[in-house]
Amino acid sequence: MPIKTRFTEEFGIEHPIVQGGMQWVGYAEMVAPVANAGALGFLTALTQPTPEDLAKEIARTKEMTDKPFGVNVTILPAITPPPYAEYREAIIEGGIEIVETAGYRPQEHVEHFKQYGIKVIHKCTAVRHALSAERMGVDAISIDGFECAGHPGEDDIPGLILIPAAANKVKVPMLASGGFADGRGLVAALALGADGINMGTRFCVTKEAPIHDAFKERMVGNDERETRLIFRTLRNTARVMRNAVSQEVVDIEGQGEATFDDVQHLVAGVRGRKAMADGDPDGGIWSAGMVQGLIEDIPTVKELVDRIVADAEAIINSRLEGMVQ
Repeated sequence: MPIKTRFTEEFGIEHPIVQGGMQWVGYAEMVAPVANAGALGFLTALTQPTPEDLAKEIARTKEMTDKPFGVNVTILPAITPPPYAEYREAIIEGGIEIVETAGYRPQEHVEHFKQYGIKVIHKCTAVRHALSAERMGVDAISIDGFECAGHPGEDDIPGLILIPAAANKVKVPMLASGGFADGRGLVAALALGADGINMGTRFCVTKEAPIHDAFKERMVGNDERETRLIFRTLRNTARVMRNAVSQEVVDIEGQGEATFDDVQHLVAGVRGRKAMADGDPDGGIWSAGMVQGLIEDIPTVKELVDRIVADAEAIINSRLEGMVQ
């Protein structure tokens, strides 16, 4: 029997598993297999150079799946911000029904999407931010614990505390993010009050993920200690894979009074993309979570989703039920 939650019911998804937006990974090749496996995948809007390119990627994904998928819109503080209104129009005209927002206040995006009946999931790293987004009218929250890849916020609250703390107060359906890779994690998230899980790093280590095999193999070989927190001194913390470059960034920040200019040559996106293309895990910065310690193989997306659901069902129906006498 499938695992049904408020999230699967309200968003029309078979399994309570989500592949969130991931820069340089959220392409059709990643999202369509996730959708076909019965989970929810997100294209990453700003991975596409222009709104026109996003429209083409939406169309390309629709050629590969007839199941629901969404688009991630990450709101970045910038002197010259991307043309968000045009990206929103590409999403609306593309017939997308679910959007994941992340980053700075999503108010204008939520209001615009809601006019077209588009459901919005906002990704955040604190209970107070979740409640603020809920007041803005989002349909679901994705709450990111300190274990996650990318930006975990500045509060350093792990999922074991953050998820139930948010569940105590958030009324809309909620996804648990950060540290999830298997059926045990899905069951734990549900027990803590979430309605599903959001995985990034684990989906990166699948056969379909558009990432060089060298990165996938590196993450399989890594354990839970193989991440580094960079930009701590800049109050813009990011969790990335431990490698020569991220260690150099940490060392520079450790000297005190570091500015972004001091590390820019190390963390530049151009450098990271070249490293990905060359298959050099030590060539640039790469977002990865502590969940690397739970990743032991490189399955297809369908194999991964099916395994997570089957393992979760077995835990619920056998192990846990057997403990209640």
